[in-house]
Amino acid sequence: MSVDLAVVGLGYVGLPLARQACDAGLATVGFDIAPAVVETLSSGRSHVHDVSTDDIARMRETGFTASLDPAIIATADTVVICVPTGLSPEGAPDLGAVRAAARTVGARLRPEMLVVLESTSYPGTTEEVLLPILESVSGMAAGKEFHLAFSPERIDPGNRRFTVGNTPKIVSGVTPLCAKYCAAFYGRFIDTVVVARGTREAEMAKLLENTYRYVNIALVNEMTVFCETMGIDAWDVLHCAGTKPFGFARFKPGPGVGGHCIPVDPLYLSSKAQSEGFTFSLLSAARDVNDGMPGYVVGRAAAMLAGQGIDPADAEVLLLGVTYKPDVPDVRESPAAGVAEGLRALGTTVAYHDPYVAEFAVAGGSIVGSADLPAALARADLAVLLQDHACYDSAVLARLSRSLLDTRGKVAGSRVEML
Repeated sequence: MSVDLAVVGLGYVGLPLARQACDAGLATVGFDIAPAVVETLSSGRSHVHDVSTDDIARMRETGFTASLDPAIIATADTVVICVPTGLSPEGAPDLGAVRAAARTVGARLRPEMLVVLESTSYPGTTEEVLLPILESVSGMAAGKEFHLAFSPERIDPGNRRFTVGNTPKIVSGVTPLCAKYCAAFYGRFIDTVVVARGTREAEMAKLLENTYRYVNIALVNEMTVFCETMGIDAWDVLHCAGTKPFGFARFKPGPGVGGHCIPVDPLYLSSKAQSEGFTFSLLSAARDVNDGMPGYVVGRAAAMLAGQGIDPADAEVLLLGVTYKPDVPDVRESPAAGVAEGLRALGTTVAYHDPYVAEFAVAGGSIVGSADLPAALARADLAVLLQDHACYDSAVLARLSRSLLDTRGKVAGSRVEML
């Protein structure tokens, strides 16, 4: 029995994609190498915040199955690869998961099958990495015997306005016919399809999107640090500049950048540029600024404690919100880790409160969590608002905190300092 779609990698990208396909009536299955993921989905539960238990139940009613057996891939007309693309310990692109997925899919390729890579990577990955493996393992030629394409994911965890279905989808192919098949496939369950000239253009477009954010976040972060030295209210500056209806896109400062995309994707771009003998000097400068923000927050916290006559080594600091973005249970690359480690290096006792995170581990061991926010605020010499979850009432934080450093521009009060 054949199905319309097999999703390889059922994480933050793959599972929402599978849900959208199921909702549109496509017969869909999923493959993952993690037993815990498959077991969770098979029991009717979800491990991804944006996909609910009700979603999983609805998917299963359509016939969706998650499997550890790669044989399920061979049943599909289209295979979409949604595996992680992270960094090596040295900070270089790590395509190990993409290569492994390519070997797995290649061994089960059938004539006329469409294979799409959605994992973010540097320009050339589809044709230089994925294509040779698929052709070598399968013995078939891309663009002739099977179709190969790249379509960058645009998942924004926690975003209820823009989802898989209504976010325009960039598609491409190693040949015009491959691109045509890719566009036809996504057109079955996504509102708007945008055809790129080629796979490199589509790969580069994804990196540009996230590098744009990375560089502009660095700009406002550095501006905020400068405003502090000048005694200027950076948040009022941002408010005023943000009233311009053209030529200005507002970005907000914060304790650093986090998540799987923003801190990682620009490094894929700079790595590829270096291999081509090109230097992205702007990226290097942005990285220096963003990587330095956790340390800047630690310095501001220490100064606030000193202003109260408290030695950081004798203080307890409460971190409020340790996820990388508001209202999601995701701590990947969260700048909260750097803040916690920096405070600990000063001898400070560090605790945290976050309703989305049951355990927060950093270098040197886990941070003690507290479920009782009022008690935690009363106990701490200083609270640092790192993430503005909707559950944090600014008036409550201002009233109950002995002292508060607000890195998100949300709280006002006599005992509050803004980043």
